[in-house]
Amino acid sequence: MTRHDKLVRDLIPEIIRASGRLAVTHTADDAEYATRLREKLAEEVQEYLAAESLEEMADLFEVLGAILEFKGWSSETVAGEQQRKREARGGFSRRIVLEETN
Repeated sequence: MTRHDKLVRDLIPEIIRASGRLAVTHTADDAEYATRLREKLAEEVQEYLAAESLEEMADLFEVLGAILEFKGWSSETVAGEQQRKREARGGFSRRIVLEETN
C-alpha cells in the first residue's frame, strides 16, 4: 500500500478502483476539509511554480473554486474585492519592483 493522506479530486477513488487497485478513503468534516484545502492550495501553487503550465494553472483554479464554494463566496464577490484593491493600490501591470524604502 502507498500512503497518500491528501485531498483528491472526486473521481480519483473510482479511477483507482477501475484499475483494479484498492482505494481507502474517508470524507472530511468541515474542519478537516478547511485544512486539507489549504494544504492542497499550497501543493498546487508549488506544482504551478515548478511547471508553469496551463494544466497546473487549471488545477490551481479548481482548488480556488473549491475554497470559494466552501467559504460561500462567489467569484463575483471576489472579483469586486479584487477591483476595490486594484483601485486603491494598483495591480501589477507596471511590473514595479520595490528595492528599498527609508
